[in-house]
Amino acid sequence: MSANKRQFALDTGKIAFDQRHSQTIKFNISKYDAAVAKGFGRYPNLALARQQAARIKRETLAHLDTYLLQFEENSVRHGTEVHWAQTADEALDIIKALVTEVSAKSIVKSKSMTTEEIELNAAVEALGCESVETDLGEFIVQVAGERPYHIVTPAMHKSKGDIAQLFNEKFGTDINATPEELTAYVRGVLRQKFISADIGVTGANFLVADTGSISVTENEGNGLMTMSFPKLHIVIAGIEKVIPKMEQLGLFYPLLAAHGTGQQMTVYNSLVSGPRQQGETNGPERMVVILLDNGRTTLYADAESRESLACIRCGACLNACPVYKTIGGYTYNTTYSGPIGSVITPFYKGFKAYGHLSFASSLCGQCAEVCPVRIPLTNLLLANRRKMVERGLQPTGEKTVMRGFKLLASYRIGFDFAPAWLKNSVLYPLNFFGWGNKRAMPTFAKKSFSQTYRKQK
Repeated sequence: MSANKRQFALDTGKIAFDQRHSQTIKFNISKYDAAVAKGFGRYPNLALARQQAARIKRETLAHLDTYLLQFEENSVRHGTEVHWAQTADEALDIIKALVTEVSAKSIVKSKSMTTEEIELNAAVEALGCESVETDLGEFIVQVAGERPYHIVTPAMHKSKGDIAQLFNEKFGTDINATPEELTAYVRGVLRQKFISADIGVTGANFLVADTGSISVTENEGNGLMTMSFPKLHIVIAGIEKVIPKMEQLGLFYPLLAAHGTGQQMTVYNSLVSGPRQQGETNGPERMVVILLDNGRTTLYADAESRESLACIRCGACLNACPVYKTIGGYTYNTTYSGPIGSVITPFYKGFKAYGHLSFASSLCGQCAEVCPVRIPLTNLLLANRRKMVERGLQPTGEKTVMRGFKLLASYRIGFDFAPAWLKNSVLYPLNFFGWGNKRAMPTFAKKSFSQTYRKQK
């Protein structure tokens, strides 16, 4: 068993039976479910919208190189500097060089899972540059010394009481402060950070090929200020974020909002086509876009699993997944958790280290059912499991048991050979080795199916 798998087993065993955690997640996701149901109700034909979005994303993936080069050409034409990074280290080297070049002492960031993926904060802080998360949820988990728990709602695992206590300990705010009061406090802190920041860093929900623009979707206005206040704006985006045409945003914006938060439209949808131009009074003096691979071409090369790159990071599959709702986001120990994370992470970080995540699913199909771009997540999870077996990565004990089961199950007499009491005595120790003490091991009936069938016949 790999170290990651062993830790996963330990963590899930603890969190799955943490009643306080379960109550918090149940409450927060129930609010999401109610909002999303209302959001879906606004669509006269949601299935058609999903079908159109899926078609566009599949067509884009089929010609990914063409659209990425078109995006680069049009971005450069507007004065944007475009860099390509094959790995997280290459992306960090580009960013660290920029930090050093402008002698940056502070960075403000708008929520971007891609920056979490490359661990940007630690890298720039090692250079003596402060990096501040400006999304409220990201700010909360940064203050707590944690990572985002969820790709859309980073602090989903915390109640308002948890946050009030955290802020009281860190900032001395009133322990009984309301969410509105805490939000106002953070707004005041961040406003000063925006004004004084040397660099603003964002991700991109979409890279628009025909205009060379980046699109950022958010609800708090922090993204808009991150892009416009500092003199240097850095964008870090995965190569899969590209779409062919700006007019297609009219389809994707409402789909992302409906599936992510239940809104008809996210509050701020910013389309940025380069640094401040001559005659303009607002915006950065310089804009740099880093197109990140970091395992994506490995995934793209797998014809079976390639369509997982169509994901628009709405988070719907996480909220629908009974496993995610039981074990939470941190147990995955990855940037991207839930069903989509379990599919893509083995390609990004290796099947040997993270292939076990593909088994963290009941295969109920809820994730595939809610996906706005119709990614067949259950099929891809099964495909990953098969790849684990084909690569010989399943545990030695599992291989031995499956060989034994194959031998036993190859002939009907194999099931009838031993009496029920002997079979049950063999299974009983498994309660202590992997099955766990929180569920009962099924027992064999006194008579097998074939014995019962022959008697009745």
